[in-house]
Amino acid sequence: MPATTPFQINRFPVPEIKDLPEDIRNRILAVQEKSGFVPNVFLVLAYRPEEFRAFFAYHDALMEKKGNLTKAEREMIVVVTSNANQCQYCVVAHGAILRIRAKNPLIADQVAVNYRKADITPRQEAMLDFAMKVSAQAYAVGDQDFEVLRTHGFDMDDVWDIAGIAAFFGLSNRMANVTSMRPNDEFYSLGRS
Repeated sequence: MPATTPFQINRFPVPEIKDLPEDIRNRILAVQEKSGFVPNVFLVLAYRPEEFRAFFAYHDALMEKKGNLTKAEREMIVVVTSNANQCQYCVVAHGAILRIRAKNPLIADQVAVNYRKADITPRQEAMLDFAMKVSAQAYAVGDQDFEVLRTHGFDMDDVWDIAGIAAFFGLSNRMANVTSMRPNDEFYSLGRS
């Protein structure tokens, strides 16, 4: 299979939206209507419909639920761990979502480059320290990590959410890199002004 060109969004065939199963087609069209474009992740993952459904079901369960983590904090976890995994797609796409959800045009760039120097709270820094440990050294997570999070007000469900997001996006980052998924141009300017 040839390498991607600047005009391709990934290495695998992209199905036509009209040819997709109805539930997937409807989801993609709803996203397009809301955002004004179709994020490439939807088109790339539509190559395998059953996996598309499973991926987005778990994504939504982690990222859209109510809880003690704000939606912006959930996006921070994605941006920080995706940067560590060198996932251009997720850093750019979720950076845009973070800017919008945090109502802060600077935050995504700050946390992507070095969250320890970003304008975030000590609580958020502890959250991101734990997410990074889950992302890179989950085998080393221990009781002390839970204690640090507890001192910052996180409960056991919060810890599960942080770990789940970091772990799930580890999968997402790896698939985005293997497929050579390109971020949509639209993501680069979202939430910056």
